[in-house]
Amino acid sequence: MSKKICITGGAGFIGSHVVRLFVNTYPGYEIVNVDKLTYAGNLENLRDVENASNYSFVRADITDAAVMEALFAEHRFHSVIHLAAESHVDRSISNPIEFVMTNVVGTVNLLNNFKTYGNTVEGRFYHVSTDEVYGTLGDDGKFTESTPYSPNSPYSASKAASDHFVRAYHETFGLPVVISNCSNNYGSHHFPEKLIPLMINNIRHKKSLPVYGRGENVRDWLYVEDHAKAIDLIFHRGRNGETYNIGGNNEWKNIDLVKKLCEIMDRKLNRNPGESEQLITYVTDRAGHDFRYAIDASKLMNELGWKPTVAFDEGFEKTIDWYLNHQDWLDHVTSGEYQKYYEHMYAKRG
Repeated sequence: MSKKICITGGAGFIGSHVVRLFVNTYPGYEIVNVDKLTYAGNLENLRDVENASNYSFVRADITDAAVMEALFAEHRFHSVIHLAAESHVDRSISNPIEFVMTNVVGTVNLLNNFKTYGNTVEGRFYHVSTDEVYGTLGDDGKFTESTPYSPNSPYSASKAASDHFVRAYHETFGLPVVISNCSNNYGSHHFPEKLIPLMINNIRHKKSLPVYGRGENVRDWLYVEDHAKAIDLIFHRGRNGETYNIGGNNEWKNIDLVKKLCEIMDRKLNRNPGESEQLITYVTDRAGHDFRYAIDASKLMNELGWKPTVAFDEGFEKTIDWYLNHQDWLDHVTSGEYQKYYEHMYAKRG
């Protein structure tokens, strides 16, 4: 009998890459993608697997306890890979309660239903989290799995709370769980509110490129497909009750990253050197803006043999090429056209 795996948030940026990997790699798994389809959830991300025999999609909100109970009671999932989350820091500052509901209440709903209806003997609950729960670093050092939590934004606080609930369900109820905390991802299918796709889209339209403060904040970047492979590995071979940090060992100041992007875009768009860099506009820094993130992924590397396989220069070029070659996708997600795709594909099903 096939294993039925629930992947939440599977129409989003990272989630769509995970869904695609699992559908294509494990034909013996039945993948059920559960997504609310907020502005950042896009079924066009999954066109290449939507008709696969081992894939199905359910539009549902993880904060709806009754809907989640009915879903879990029906499917009796072997395991859950939980990626559904509100994830944009700026939005969490303007509307913290939405982040509490999805990231905390939604996670607890999933935990309760997996405890009641899931396969808690052979399966597991895999919670995908962020390095932002650790707070901020100075010029030196890296986050490890034992770094104390010190979230500084409503987003990171909500993710920290959800991490704690997952651990609590492991300790209190014996639920088989695993957690991963990852650095910034880049790659295809990323909603253009995030730094790299936002800048690509704005350069394309010759719009200003907003950079917080002086752009001195530092982030560790990981190609999204390497993250999906790490999730695959941790899901299958990680130890229950453990946390694994996932990072690219690839730190960039925001301003240096934007300038590199401008340089490449000028070349690819046949613009004059330095033309796009003139679009950079420094704006008032974000409240509670963490200075630096850096991940020590040695535990994952040493225990499970994972390492990034895509060098940054290669991944960055591939990412830019994808957005330039899929301008219709960018136009759709920025205009809301992709919502019509759901109606076309699923409104008459069921």
